[in-house]
Amino acid sequence: MTLHTLATARAYQLADLVAKYDGRAPRYTSYPTALQFTPEVDEAAYRGWLSALPADEAVSLYLHIPFCARLCWYCGCNTRAVNRHEPIGEYVALLRQEMALLREALPGRLPVRTIHFGGGSPNMLSPEDLAQLFGGLEAAFALAPDREVAAELDPTSLSRDWVQAAARHGLNRASLGVQNLDPTVQAAINREESFEQVAAAVGWLREAGVGSINLDLMYGLPHQTTANTLATIDAVLTLRPERIALFGYAHVPWMKAHQQLIDEGALPWPGARLDQAEEAAERLTQEGYVRIGLDHFARSDDAMAVALEEGDLRRNFQGYTTDAAGTLLGLGASAIGHLPQGFVQNITAEVAWRAAVAAGRLPVARGVALTDEDLFRGEIIERLMCDLSVDLEAVCARHGRSVSDLSDALTRLAPFVGDGLVRFDGRILRVEGYGRLVVRSVCAAFDTYFESDGGRHSKAL
Repeated sequence: MTLHTLATARAYQLADLVAKYDGRAPRYTSYPTALQFTPEVDEAAYRGWLSALPADEAVSLYLHIPFCARLCWYCGCNTRAVNRHEPIGEYVALLRQEMALLREALPGRLPVRTIHFGGGSPNMLSPEDLAQLFGGLEAAFALAPDREVAAELDPTSLSRDWVQAAARHGLNRASLGVQNLDPTVQAAINREESFEQVAAAVGWLREAGVGSINLDLMYGLPHQTTANTLATIDAVLTLRPERIALFGYAHVPWMKAHQQLIDEGALPWPGARLDQAEEAAERLTQEGYVRIGLDHFARSDDAMAVALEEGDLRRNFQGYTTDAAGTLLGLGASAIGHLPQGFVQNITAEVAWRAAVAAGRLPVARGVALTDEDLFRGEIIERLMCDLSVDLEAVCARHGRSVSDLSDALTRLAPFVGDGLVRFDGRILRVEGYGRLVVRSVCAAFDTYFESDGGRHSKAL
């Protein structure tokens, strides 16, 4: 049988999987998911949660920078394109005010070991903006000298000067958006960039001492094929990134209006889309990368691969992470944080966020308080998303529960077991083979809030 015949056979096998299991499911970057957030968690509730945090326990910070030099049509993030610096500078000043408001609500100047800049494109900030933000952070928190500082960057608008400025503030982890290097794909998603731009960005980061670089790739984009996916991977592997994320394009034009600019007729059919993912995964593992969870890959000596091996991998709104902090404080429009008591999200609309901060209010829009049941089910879901297996008996023991309490979930998983996607021996539930591709649907079996109405989530496959 030729390689082409094998690839075609797998594409149709994957198409059969899609036909049976490709409903819609959450991405499970939290549990409960953001759909369960309500205005009942307001500023007063958040202030109460903040004041109860231990003054000596390290927290992590997420800063959302909702600006880009261009608007990519596939994007699902909360961002906008700007061509002037004034709105960015004003936003930075308000971020400093939000930091001061947090400092007033907290029991002390809490230690911080991890800071993540997301977006948008944080390299839209000027070096002066970075200095302003880190000045505000130093005033509000006790930043650890060996802190981890990560940023999501657009290679086409990155400069060597920006990288050097960020490195002076501790930047040591960076994620570059690449997606796909084929010009036809790039034109179809309004994201033109060359391999040379990506390579230059990686070079500047290495020169500045940034020790961990992730490259974001995608599958399922318009005009994308297995061939141009593998060509992209072969190119970026010459840069030897520590990590690669391979995300499936989520087409949700009812949520993100700019995705209506994408020609749906150019999107690959479901079997071909998954064939791109599986061929890419095979190429990466052949090159020595460890396959992690749903969509990440890391070199075997990388902290994420080590965390997977040791059972310490975590999942949050930034995806898979090694950050073990029990509290993540979100700053900026739409930013989400988690505390021991629950999740909280800032106002999404930038104008309303600006008004709230300017008025001296913590800009909380909504959230959810965690129940014992949420903590129980959330642990199961996180372990499945991270490890593709979970010791249900051990989890139940930690929460004072019995495996029999999960009988409804296990019943819902019967088709997955019958198709060899999931195995359960009475204690360990394990996702196997192509089950990795449907792990979000496996997790949904344990989600007491999940409604399979198909209208509010992206496709599970």
